[in-house]
Amino acid sequence: MDEIIAGLKNATLEKNSERALPLLKQISDAETNLCDKYDIKNDLLELLQLDDTKVHIQAARCIAEVAKTDNQRAKFSKEDVIRRLTDLLRVPTPQDNSADVSLELATQLCRALGNICYANDDARAIIKELGVDERIFALLDYDVDTDNEDRDQFVRVRCGLISNYLLGSDDIAERAVELKLIDKLEKILTRCLTDVDQHEELLLSILPPLSILTEQISDLCFAPSLNKTIAKILAKCTNPDIAESCLALLHYEAQNDDVKLLLAEEGLCETIYQLLEKYKTFANTDEARVLMKLACDLIVLILTGDKSMHYLYTTPLLKGMEDWLDSYDVELLTTGVLALGNFARTDSHCIYMVEKKIVHKLLSILAKNNGTEHQMTLQHALLSTLKNIVIPKPNKAAFIEAGLVDIILPMLEIHQAPVVFKLLGTLRMTVDGQAKLASELLQNEKLVKQLVHWSQTSEFTGVLGESLRLMAWLIKHAYYQQKDSDSVTLDDTGLRKFVAIEGAVASMVGMLASTHLVMQNEALIALTILTTIFHNKTTEDGSNLDQLLVQANVGAKLAEQITLNGESMTKEIVENLQTFVKQLHSSSDALVTHLREHNIDELLKTIPSLVEYCTL
Repeated sequence: MDEIIAGLKNATLEKNSERALPLLKQISDAETNLCDKYDIKNDLLELLQLDDTKVHIQAARCIAEVAKTDNQRAKFSKEDVIRRLTDLLRVPTPQDNSADVSLELATQLCRALGNICYANDDARAIIKELGVDERIFALLDYDVDTDNEDRDQFVRVRCGLISNYLLGSDDIAERAVELKLIDKLEKILTRCLTDVDQHEELLLSILPPLSILTEQISDLCFAPSLNKTIAKILAKCTNPDIAESCLALLHYEAQNDDVKLLLAEEGLCETIYQLLEKYKTFANTDEARVLMKLACDLIVLILTGDKSMHYLYTTPLLKGMEDWLDSYDVELLTTGVLALGNFARTDSHCIYMVEKKIVHKLLSILAKNNGTEHQMTLQHALLSTLKNIVIPKPNKAAFIEAGLVDIILPMLEIHQAPVVFKLLGTLRMTVDGQAKLASELLQNEKLVKQLVHWSQTSEFTGVLGESLRLMAWLIKHAYYQQKDSDSVTLDDTGLRKFVAIEGAVASMVGMLASTHLVMQNEALIALTILTTIFHNKTTEDGSNLDQLLVQANVGAKLAEQITLNGESMTKEIVENLQTFVKQLHSSSDALVTHLREHNIDELLKTIPSLVEYCTL
């Protein structure tokens, strides 16, 4: 290699093209690391200045090869080199000597610049400062016939250079958008629609720059025409790599609700459904499973938009998603469940699902997957969907009759926070207005103990909050209509069991200091029911509750609630707060003294809305 380098330097000094050409080829063909210790940057730059296209091709090829190492890449990351390479860069045209020479020169220049730009912010910055990125993007104007092998290589390296350049800063990507790079890419993609399979190589090179732009620029919105084109390519392609790129791009774009509706109206979800039905039996490799998941996720994402969901409700997709409830493929099954959960965002849709027995299918699936050994993703999806469907009042009785509670109570053994969160939320929605069920669950010692435990120990705020809310709702819906009933006839078994469980009353008291006003209000209602019913009972019951309230430091929690949230309290919360404090004042001397120690009466007077009521 020493002799070759020495010969090249002499040929450069002599400006001898004929002598330089074979030496350049030898360097290019040698192992990359053999040249790493030599400094040939100035020699190659001199050769690029000669008026000889063949030398330009070989010098550019040589730079492309040696710049594969970090050391040489740094040497060529200079303004003079990059300026000369880009000066020579032209859109290939038949008029330049010959089409083949023009194409070969453009190919090798792209390789050289692309390898220099690889993971190299210095080189990218020089290109941006020189303003030669516009010339690089102009290469996309070359109409490529991909039947030609040389042109296939140009297609690859052209977009390889563009991709390596775009991977720099956000500024570079934003300037690329200003220079209409996306429009150029869209034009090529549109042409590919005529025969997607024939243009595979072209598509595999054109799609990556689009993906990079979405990664570099947050909230980048493509034109509707481009999103439609990508969707059509997805529908027509058979190449899994192209399909994956299209799915990823559409997934990014579909974060926008307008795009969700656009894709829904384009029939993309039905297209994906048909493709998955066609190829589901072949999805037995890791790559195929990744592709299937991307496709399934896109259906669900599009359904999260309100307008797109309502549109798709009128299409065959609803039936398709219901059919997937019978699928043996867990990905398709989970997608069907999640899709139905997204359809279940209006009362009429939810009631329809009960009437059509879709709920029974969902419950049957959950009954087979409600253990600690079952897949968490499917459990989470099922509970999310059931929680949505149970919300309308007419549906609750149907759920209870279908055995929802018996199916999900065994899931208390599961301790994955996402599943627990949905489990508790589903139970809470189910007991709304269902006094009998609320009373039964309040007497379920295992359930209440677990709720108390989660409310005091969970690191997941959602589980902590739902545990507290479910306890409050159980008390409210079991006794709210009965709190003014005859104390002799009132069945207080549920409350007695609740109060007897260690930490239960303390959890409700702690809920008063929640950062959410709705939870503060729920705690006030539950505690008011507790104190009202117990103080209407025996002195012993009332005294026991009073003692628990003092131990839970109810005065301090009330003081904290008023001090931190007094100004933002709604009229309802203020009235419930007054009612609760009034109940506490009719309690034991110890509790009254406890309230006085925390200055509760005086703090109440500081609540702005209460002062307002008093001065009207």
